[in-house]
Amino acid sequence: MRANVVRMLRAKEELFPGIIGYESTVIPGLVNAILSHHDFILLGLRGQAKTRILRGLVRFLDEQVPVIAGTETNDDPFDPVSRKGRETVAEKGDNAPIEWVAREDRYREKLATPDVTIADLIGDIDPIKAATRKLTYADEEVIHFGIIPRTNRGIFAINELPDLPPRIQVGLLNIMEEKDIQIRGFPIRMKLDIVMVYSANPEDYTNRGNIITPLKDRIDSQIITHYPQDRQAAMRITAQEAWTARDCGIELVMPDWFRELVEEVAFAARSSEYVNQASGVSARMSISLLENVMSNMERRAIMHGEKRVYPRIGDLHSAVTAITGKVELVYEGEQQGAAIVARKIIGEAVKETFKRRFPDPTPKMKKRDGGEEQQ
Repeated sequence: MRANVVRMLRAKEELFPGIIGYESTVIPGLVNAILSHHDFILLGLRGQAKTRILRGLVRFLDEQVPVIAGTETNDDPFDPVSRKGRETVAEKGDNAPIEWVAREDRYREKLATPDVTIADLIGDIDPIKAATRKLTYADEEVIHFGIIPRTNRGIFAINELPDLPPRIQVGLLNIMEEKDIQIRGFPIRMKLDIVMVYSANPEDYTNRGNIITPLKDRIDSQIITHYPQDRQAAMRITAQEAWTARDCGIELVMPDWFRELVEEVAFAARSSEYVNQASGVSARMSISLLENVMSNMERRAIMHGEKRVYPRIGDLHSAVTAITGKVELVYEGEQQGAAIVARKIIGEAVKETFKRRFPDPTPKMKKRDGGEEQQ
Protein backbone atom coordinates (compact mmCIF):
# COMPACT_ATOMS: atom_id res chain seq x y z
CA MET A 1 0.00 0.00 0.00
CA ARG A 2 2.76 2.42 0.91
CA ALA A 3 4.57 1.90 -2.41
CA ASN A 4 1.39 2.42 -4.40
CA VAL A 5 0.50 5.59 -2.49
CA VAL A 6 4.00 6.97 -3.12
CA ARG A 7 3.64 6.20 -6.83
CA MET A 8 0.21 7.90 -6.98
CA LEU A 9 1.46 10.97 -5.14
CA ARG A 10 4.34 11.36 -7.57
CA ALA A 11 1.99 10.97 -10.51
CA LYS A 12 -0.43 13.45 -8.90
CA GLU A 13 -3.30 10.96 -9.16
CA GLU A 14 -6.55 11.48 -7.30
CA LEU A 15 -6.26 9.25 -4.25
CA PHE A 16 -9.89 9.04 -3.15
CA PRO A 17 -12.24 9.56 -6.13
CA GLY A 18 -15.72 10.62 -5.08
CA ILE A 19 -14.63 11.87 -1.64
CA ILE A 20 -15.43 15.60 -1.57
CA GLY A 21 -14.56 18.22 1.03
CA TYR A 22 -11.74 16.28 2.74
CA GLU A 23 -8.88 17.41 0.50
CA SER A 24 -7.11 19.48 3.16
CA THR A 25 -8.42 17.82 6.32
CA VAL A 26 -9.08 14.07 6.31
CA ILE A 27 -7.17 12.84 3.25
CA PRO A 28 -3.73 14.12 4.43
CA GLY A 29 -4.23 12.17 7.68
CA LEU A 30 -5.16 9.04 5.73
CA VAL A 31 -2.10 9.34 3.51
CA ASN A 32 0.17 9.87 6.51
CA ALA A 33 -1.29 6.78 8.21
CA ILE A 34 -0.63 4.63 5.14
CA LEU A 35 2.89 5.99 4.71
CA SER A 36 3.53 5.20 8.40
CA HIS A 37 2.24 1.59 8.13
CA HIS A 38 -0.44 2.47 10.68
CA ASP A 39 -3.66 0.75 11.61
CA PHE A 40 -6.21 3.54 11.99
CA ILE A 41 -9.76 4.48 12.96
CA LEU A 42 -12.12 6.96 11.31
CA LEU A 43 -14.05 8.80 14.00
CA GLY A 44 -17.08 10.83 13.00
CA LEU A 45 -20.84 11.25 13.03
CA ARG A 46 -23.24 9.46 10.73
CA GLY A 47 -23.17 10.19 7.02
CA GLN A 48 -19.54 11.39 6.82
CA ALA A 49 -18.37 8.85 4.19
CA LYS A 50 -16.41 6.71 6.66
CA THR A 51 -17.38 3.38 5.09
CA ARG A 52 -16.81 4.70 1.58
CA ILE A 53 -13.30 5.81 2.55
CA LEU A 54 -12.50 2.40 4.04
CA ARG A 55 -13.72 0.62 0.92
CA GLY A 56 -11.72 3.03 -1.21
CA LEU A 57 -8.49 1.82 0.40
CA VAL A 58 -8.59 -1.27 -1.82
CA ARG A 59 -7.24 0.74 -4.77
CA PHE A 60 -3.91 1.06 -2.94
CA LEU A 61 -3.39 -2.71 -2.91
CA ASP A 62 -1.47 -4.42 -5.71
CA GLU A 63 -3.86 -5.40 -8.49
CA GLN A 64 -3.07 -9.10 -8.01
CA VAL A 65 -0.81 -11.12 -5.73
CA PRO A 66 0.34 -14.75 -5.97
CA VAL A 67 -0.73 -17.15 -3.22
CA ILE A 68 -0.06 -20.82 -2.59
CA ALA A 69 -3.02 -22.70 -4.03
CA GLY A 70 -5.33 -24.23 -1.46
CA THR A 71 -4.23 -22.14 1.53
CA GLU A 72 -6.94 -20.41 3.55
CA THR A 73 -4.70 -17.52 4.58
CA ASN A 74 -3.45 -16.27 1.18
CA ASP A 75 0.06 -17.56 1.89
CA ASP A 76 2.93 -15.79 0.17
CA PRO A 77 4.94 -18.40 -1.81
CA PHE A 78 8.16 -16.87 -0.42
CA ASP A 79 6.92 -16.54 3.18
CA PRO A 80 4.04 -18.93 4.00
CA VAL A 81 2.31 -18.40 7.34
CA SER A 82 0.13 -21.51 7.63
CA ARG A 83 1.23 -25.07 8.22
CA LYS A 84 -0.28 -26.18 4.92
CA GLY A 85 1.61 -23.47 3.06
CA ARG A 86 4.92 -24.37 4.69
CA GLU A 87 4.44 -28.07 3.97
CA THR A 88 3.52 -27.38 0.33
CA VAL A 89 6.65 -25.29 -0.21
CA ALA A 90 8.84 -27.82 1.61
CA GLU A 91 7.45 -30.68 -0.48
CA LYS A 92 7.23 -29.09 -3.93
CA GLY A 93 9.65 -26.17 -3.76
CA ASP A 94 9.54 -24.03 -6.90
CA ASN A 95 6.82 -26.29 -8.31
CA ALA A 96 4.33 -25.34 -5.61
CA PRO A 97 0.96 -24.50 -7.25
CA ILE A 98 0.19 -20.78 -7.39
CA GLU A 99 -3.08 -18.86 -7.62
CA TRP A 100 -3.58 -15.15 -8.22
CA VAL A 101 -5.91 -13.16 -5.95
CA ALA A 102 -7.36 -9.82 -7.07
CA ARG A 103 -7.27 -6.74 -4.85
CA GLU A 104 -11.07 -6.74 -4.43
CA ASP A 105 -10.88 -10.20 -2.85
CA ARG A 106 -8.33 -8.99 -0.29
CA TYR A 107 -10.64 -6.47 1.35
CA ARG A 108 -13.09 -7.73 3.97
CA GLU A 109 -15.27 -5.85 6.39
CA LYS A 110 -17.44 -6.76 9.34
CA LEU A 111 -20.20 -4.74 10.97
CA ALA A 112 -19.70 -4.90 14.72
CA THR A 113 -22.79 -6.38 16.34
CA PRO A 114 -23.33 -7.94 19.78
CA ASP A 115 -23.54 -11.43 18.26
CA VAL A 116 -20.06 -11.37 16.68
CA THR A 117 -17.85 -14.11 18.13
CA ILE A 118 -14.14 -14.86 18.32
CA ALA A 119 -14.79 -17.80 16.00
CA ASP A 120 -16.16 -15.38 13.36
CA LEU A 121 -13.15 -13.09 13.52
CA ILE A 122 -10.21 -15.34 14.40
CA GLY A 123 -11.29 -18.96 14.14
CA ASP A 124 -12.23 -22.09 16.04
CA ILE A 125 -11.51 -25.81 16.31
CA ASP A 126 -13.38 -27.79 13.65
CA PRO A 127 -14.37 -31.13 15.23
CA ILE A 128 -15.72 -32.44 11.91
CA LYS A 129 -12.35 -31.90 10.26
CA ALA A 130 -10.59 -33.55 13.21
CA ALA A 131 -12.85 -36.60 13.06
CA THR A 132 -12.77 -36.94 9.27
CA ARG A 133 -9.00 -36.62 8.97
CA LYS A 134 -8.32 -38.40 12.27
CA LEU A 135 -6.37 -35.50 13.73
CA THR A 136 -5.89 -34.55 17.37
CA TYR A 137 -6.97 -31.16 18.68
CA ALA A 138 -3.27 -30.33 19.13
CA ASP A 139 -2.84 -30.41 15.34
CA GLU A 140 -2.92 -27.01 13.63
CA GLU A 141 -4.81 -28.55 10.72
CA VAL A 142 -8.02 -28.86 12.79
CA ILE A 143 -8.39 -25.08 12.97
CA HIS A 144 -11.02 -23.35 10.90
CA PHE A 145 -9.67 -19.84 10.40
CA GLY A 146 -11.92 -16.82 10.83
CA ILE A 147 -12.32 -13.84 8.56
CA ILE A 148 -9.22 -11.95 9.79
CA PRO A 149 -6.61 -14.66 9.04
CA ARG A 150 -8.37 -15.26 5.71
CA THR A 151 -7.76 -11.58 4.87
CA ASN A 152 -4.00 -12.00 5.19
CA ARG A 153 -2.12 -9.71 2.76
CA GLY A 154 -5.12 -7.43 2.60
CA ILE A 155 -7.28 -4.95 4.51
CA PHE A 156 -9.77 -5.84 7.21
CA ALA A 157 -12.32 -3.24 8.36
CA ILE A 158 -14.65 -3.24 11.36
CA ASN A 159 -17.51 -0.74 11.17
CA GLU A 160 -19.03 0.73 14.34
CA LEU A 161 -16.25 -0.63 16.57
CA PRO A 162 -17.82 0.46 19.92
CA ASP A 163 -20.68 -1.98 19.28
CA LEU A 164 -18.22 -4.88 19.45
CA PRO A 165 -18.41 -6.48 22.92
CA PRO A 166 -15.31 -5.79 25.07
CA ARG A 167 -14.41 -9.48 25.36
CA ILE A 168 -14.27 -9.69 21.55
CA GLN A 169 -12.20 -6.51 21.34
CA VAL A 170 -9.68 -8.20 23.63
CA GLY A 171 -9.25 -10.89 20.99
CA LEU A 172 -7.94 -8.25 18.56
CA LEU A 173 -5.08 -7.11 20.79
CA ASN A 174 -2.54 -9.78 19.88
CA ILE A 175 -3.44 -9.67 16.20
CA MET A 176 -2.68 -5.95 16.05
CA GLU A 177 0.50 -5.94 18.09
CA GLU A 178 2.11 -9.37 18.36
CA LYS A 179 0.54 -10.83 15.19
CA ASP A 180 -0.32 -14.12 16.86
CA ILE A 181 -3.66 -15.77 17.56
CA GLN A 182 -4.89 -18.22 20.16
CA ILE A 183 -7.78 -20.56 19.48
CA ARG A 184 -9.27 -22.62 22.30
CA GLY A 185 -6.00 -22.28 24.23
CA PHE A 186 -3.96 -23.44 21.21
CA PRO A 187 -1.32 -20.74 20.49
CA ILE A 188 -0.29 -20.18 16.89
CA ARG A 189 2.33 -17.73 15.76
CA MET A 190 1.24 -16.28 12.42
CA LYS A 191 3.05 -13.38 10.85
CA LEU A 192 -0.06 -11.83 9.33
CA ASP A 193 0.43 -9.09 6.78
CA ILE A 194 -2.80 -7.19 7.31
CA VAL A 195 -4.01 -3.62 7.75
CA MET A 196 -6.66 -3.25 10.46
CA VAL A 197 -8.97 -0.26 9.99
CA TYR A 198 -12.04 0.80 11.94
CA SER A 199 -14.89 3.29 11.97
CA ALA A 200 -16.78 4.64 14.96
CA ASN A 201 -19.37 7.24 15.88
CA PRO A 202 -18.43 9.32 18.96
CA GLU A 203 -22.04 9.15 20.17
CA ASP A 204 -21.75 5.36 20.46
CA TYR A 205 -19.00 5.70 23.06
CA THR A 206 -21.61 6.35 25.73
CA ASN A 207 -24.88 5.19 24.20
CA ARG A 208 -24.09 1.69 22.99
CA GLY A 209 -20.57 0.71 23.91
CA ASN A 210 -16.97 1.72 24.21
CA ILE A 211 -13.55 1.02 22.78
CA ILE A 212 -11.42 -0.65 25.43
CA THR A 213 -8.31 1.31 26.36
CA PRO A 214 -5.72 -1.35 25.33
CA LEU A 215 -7.27 -1.59 21.85
CA LYS A 216 -7.44 2.19 21.50
CA ASP A 217 -3.75 2.31 22.42
CA ARG A 218 -2.90 -0.15 19.64
CA ILE A 219 -4.73 1.86 16.96
CA ASP A 220 -1.90 3.98 15.63
CA SER A 221 -3.84 6.88 14.08
CA GLN A 222 -7.22 8.41 14.88
CA ILE A 223 -8.61 10.43 11.99
CA ILE A 224 -11.55 12.78 12.59
CA THR A 225 -14.11 13.17 9.80
CA HIS A 226 -16.59 16.03 9.48
CA TYR A 227 -19.57 17.32 7.53
CA PRO A 228 -19.02 19.58 4.48
CA GLN A 229 -17.63 22.88 5.66
CA ASP A 230 -19.01 24.96 2.78
CA ARG A 231 -22.17 24.79 0.72
CA GLN A 232 -20.40 24.32 -2.60
CA ALA A 233 -18.77 21.11 -1.40
CA ALA A 234 -22.11 19.95 0.01
CA MET A 235 -23.80 20.66 -3.34
CA ARG A 236 -21.18 18.61 -5.17
CA ILE A 237 -21.69 15.67 -2.80
CA THR A 238 -25.48 15.75 -3.23
CA ALA A 239 -25.23 16.13 -7.00
CA GLN A 240 -22.91 13.13 -7.10
CA GLU A 241 -25.06 10.87 -4.91
CA ALA A 242 -28.67 11.87 -5.64
CA TRP A 243 -30.76 10.18 -8.32
CA THR A 244 -31.63 13.09 -10.59
CA ALA A 245 -31.56 11.55 -14.08
CA ARG A 246 -35.29 10.84 -14.34
CA ASP A 247 -36.73 9.07 -17.38
CA CYS A 248 -40.34 10.33 -17.42
CA GLY A 249 -40.04 12.54 -20.51
CA ILE A 250 -40.34 15.71 -18.41
CA GLU A 251 -37.56 18.28 -18.15
CA LEU A 252 -36.90 18.93 -14.47
CA VAL A 253 -35.06 22.24 -14.22
CA MET A 254 -33.11 22.54 -10.98
CA PRO A 255 -31.38 25.95 -10.66
CA ASP A 256 -28.24 26.34 -8.59
CA TRP A 257 -30.01 28.58 -6.09
CA PHE A 258 -32.46 25.82 -5.28
CA ARG A 259 -29.68 23.23 -4.90
CA GLU A 260 -28.07 25.69 -2.51
CA LEU A 261 -31.37 25.96 -0.64
CA VAL A 262 -31.53 22.18 -0.25
CA GLU A 263 -28.05 22.20 1.31
CA GLU A 264 -29.02 25.11 3.54
CA VAL A 265 -31.72 22.90 5.07
CA ALA A 266 -28.99 20.52 6.28
CA PHE A 267 -26.85 23.41 7.56
CA ALA A 268 -29.88 24.81 9.41
CA ALA A 269 -30.61 21.41 10.94
CA ARG A 270 -27.00 21.15 12.16
CA SER A 271 -27.42 24.39 14.09
CA SER A 272 -31.04 23.95 15.20
CA GLU A 273 -31.74 24.02 18.94
CA TYR A 274 -34.38 21.33 18.41
CA VAL A 275 -31.98 18.79 16.87
CA ASN A 276 -29.60 16.59 18.86
CA GLN A 277 -26.26 17.81 17.53
CA ALA A 278 -24.36 14.98 19.23
CA SER A 279 -26.20 12.60 16.90
CA GLY A 280 -25.45 14.64 13.80
CA VAL A 281 -27.37 15.29 10.60
CA SER A 282 -26.29 12.93 7.86
CA ALA A 283 -25.40 14.07 4.37
CA ARG A 284 -28.01 11.52 3.31
CA MET A 285 -30.68 14.01 4.37
CA SER A 286 -29.74 16.45 1.60
CA ILE A 287 -29.63 13.60 -0.90
CA SER A 288 -33.07 12.29 0.08
CA LEU A 289 -34.46 15.82 0.22
CA LEU A 290 -33.33 16.68 -3.31
CA GLU A 291 -34.72 13.39 -4.64
CA ASN A 292 -38.09 14.01 -2.93
CA VAL A 293 -38.22 17.58 -4.23
CA MET A 294 -37.61 16.37 -7.79
CA SER A 295 -40.24 13.67 -7.36
CA ASN A 296 -42.77 16.27 -6.23
CA MET A 297 -41.90 18.40 -9.27
CA GLU A 298 -42.33 15.31 -11.41
CA ARG A 299 -45.72 14.49 -9.85
CA ARG A 300 -46.95 18.05 -10.32
CA ALA A 301 -45.86 18.11 -13.96
CA ILE A 302 -47.55 14.78 -14.70
CA MET A 303 -50.82 15.89 -13.07
CA HIS A 304 -50.91 19.17 -15.06
CA GLY A 305 -49.55 17.80 -18.31
CA GLU A 306 -46.41 19.95 -18.26
CA LYS A 307 -43.28 19.10 -20.23
CA ARG A 308 -40.98 21.41 -18.31
CA VAL A 309 -41.17 22.18 -14.62
CA TYR A 310 -39.29 24.38 -12.13
CA PRO A 311 -39.02 23.92 -8.36
CA ARG A 312 -41.09 25.87 -5.86
CA ILE A 313 -40.62 26.54 -2.18
CA GLY A 314 -43.74 24.44 -1.66
CA ASP A 315 -41.87 21.45 -3.05
CA LEU A 316 -39.62 21.58 0.02
CA HIS A 317 -42.63 21.39 2.32
CA SER A 318 -43.93 18.44 0.33
CA ALA A 319 -40.60 16.70 0.98
CA VAL A 320 -40.72 16.99 4.78
CA THR A 321 -40.63 13.19 5.00
CA ALA A 322 -36.99 13.30 3.90
CA ILE A 323 -36.15 15.40 6.98
CA THR A 324 -38.23 13.89 9.77
CA GLY A 325 -36.57 10.49 9.54
CA LYS A 326 -33.03 11.85 9.34
CA VAL A 327 -32.85 14.05 12.45
CA GLU A 328 -32.88 13.07 16.09
CA LEU A 329 -34.70 15.61 18.24
CA VAL A 330 -33.94 16.81 21.74
CA TYR A 331 -36.73 17.00 24.33
CA GLU A 332 -37.99 20.43 23.18
CA GLY A 333 -38.11 19.23 19.60
CA GLU A 334 -40.04 16.11 20.53
CA GLN A 335 -42.60 18.25 22.31
CA GLN A 336 -43.18 20.27 19.15
CA GLY A 337 -43.20 17.27 16.82
CA ALA A 338 -40.91 16.17 14.00
CA ALA A 339 -43.01 17.69 11.21
CA ILE A 340 -43.23 21.11 12.88
CA VAL A 341 -39.48 21.16 13.56
CA ALA A 342 -38.80 20.17 9.94
CA ARG A 343 -40.90 23.07 8.67
CA LYS A 344 -39.11 25.46 11.01
CA ILE A 345 -35.78 24.24 9.66
CA ILE A 346 -37.00 24.79 6.10
CA GLY A 347 -38.09 28.31 7.06
CA GLU A 348 -34.64 29.09 8.47
CA ALA A 349 -33.00 27.73 5.33
CA VAL A 350 -35.21 29.85 3.06
CA LYS A 351 -34.46 32.97 5.11
CA GLU A 352 -30.68 32.41 5.04
CA THR A 353 -30.63 31.67 1.31
CA PHE A 354 -32.71 34.78 0.59
CA LYS A 355 -30.42 36.99 2.68
CA ARG A 356 -27.35 35.79 0.76
CA ARG A 357 -28.87 36.73 -2.60
CA PHE A 358 -30.96 39.80 -1.80
CA PRO A 359 -30.73 42.85 0.48
CA ASP A 360 -31.88 42.21 4.02
CA PRO A 361 -35.65 42.96 4.03
CA THR A 362 -35.68 43.55 7.79
CA PRO A 363 -36.31 47.28 8.49
CA LYS A 364 -33.31 48.91 10.08
CA MET A 365 -33.89 51.20 13.07
CA LYS A 366 -31.92 54.36 13.67
CA LYS A 367 -31.92 56.70 16.63
CA ARG A 368 -33.17 60.27 16.53
CA ASP A 369 -31.35 63.06 18.26
CA GLY A 370 -33.69 62.70 21.22
CA GLY A 371 -32.85 59.03 21.64
CA GLU A 372 -36.08 57.62 20.18
CA GLU A 373 -35.89 55.00 17.47
CA GLN A 374 -37.47 55.51 14.08
CA GLN A 375 -37.77 53.32 10.98
